[in-house]
Amino acid sequence: MSQAKVGLGIAGIGRAFSFMIPTFRGDPRIEVMAGADPRPEARARFASDFGARAYESVEELCANPAVDAIYIASPHQFHAPQVEIAAAHGKHVLVEKPMALSLEECRRMIAATRKAGTHLIVGHSHSFDAPIMKTRALVASGAYGDLRMITAMNFTDFLYRPRRPEELDSAQGGGAVYNQAPHQVEMLRLIGGGRVKSVRAMTGMWDAARPTEGAYTAFLTFENGCAATMTYSGYGHFDSDEFSNWIAESGLPKDPAKYGASRAAILQSGDSARETALKNARNYGGADYADTSSASTRQHQQFGLVIASCERADLRPFPDGVRIYGDLAETFDALPPPGVPRSEVMDELVGAVCDNVAPLHSGEWSMATMEVCLALLESSRKNCEIMLQHQVGIGEVHG
Repeated sequence: MSQAKVGLGIAGIGRAFSFMIPTFRGDPRIEVMAGADPRPEARARFASDFGARAYESVEELCANPAVDAIYIASPHQFHAPQVEIAAAHGKHVLVEKPMALSLEECRRMIAATRKAGTHLIVGHSHSFDAPIMKTRALVASGAYGDLRMITAMNFTDFLYRPRRPEELDSAQGGGAVYNQAPHQVEMLRLIGGGRVKSVRAMTGMWDAARPTEGAYTAFLTFENGCAATMTYSGYGHFDSDEFSNWIAESGLPKDPAKYGASRAAILQSGDSARETALKNARNYGGADYADTSSASTRQHQQFGLVIASCERADLRPFPDGVRIYGDLAETFDALPPPGVPRSEVMDELVGAVCDNVAPLHSGEWSMATMEVCLALLESSRKNCEIMLQHQVGIGEVHG
């Protein structure tokens, strides 16, 4: 792979971007050249932290000739139009999940980058995580027989973290399905080979004060005969990080004594305006922003319990490797700690930009993920199984 640097522009200097800061600072292949955000406090901190240009608009950012690729980390409703702007300026694009709010928007994004001759990558999702990739490799090796079933489960406090009003509105891409299901769907699709055949699901809206999906459970069938179940709850009761020895989603240690702290902060804020102010204060550039990029104790990221059941073994990824429950013995395939967190995302970006290597998490792959997520909503609404039509396998690109 080429060692050339990628000049990166950031569209949306907020929470998603803050999770990528350790990656951008630690990966010598990436040079952050510029950023764009409507919040002046974010622009000021960005210019100070990175010594880079900070713009108010994405159009200005994309016009910067030093930028090779745009990382779009803006609110979900802006993903499609901003990908089109970036492509029109000849930029490669890394866009955060969810890819978009509809399949039509996904098609527009793919068409725009194809017309420009640039690459489109969607991430971060937890299918990039090294333990998930290792699980996929173990399945693909055939050493444990055919994959028959996958089980995924995650319980968090997602719905009770500080939110802007649109983040609690499903029509604007809010709620657990748009925000969290892409992680689980991508993990299942990667391990299972990619092609989901059907979805049967139920979603839950259990708090009138947070009027969006906070939970879901779904049954997926794959074209290869594998079946999968995935369950997610963001209602802040049971915490499935307990299953990962209190390693949080970020890969950092978690203090279980802080149970309920996020919900308590929301209740104390009192109303949506104050809650938005609380979120902004904790966001990049805000008065209460906590920078964890220099954390010395870090394992691989995780997204709850995942078990891949093959004919001769169950495979379970952990933040530090994959445990193999075989016929006669239990073994552990350890992984070294990540030198740079989320480096797998940069591997795809650098490979695409510098070496023209087609990314795994392409627009086509990610549109198939969004089809599953949207089918989850439709299945719950209609109380029926939904058959899928736009699925692709690993490495496939369809016209």
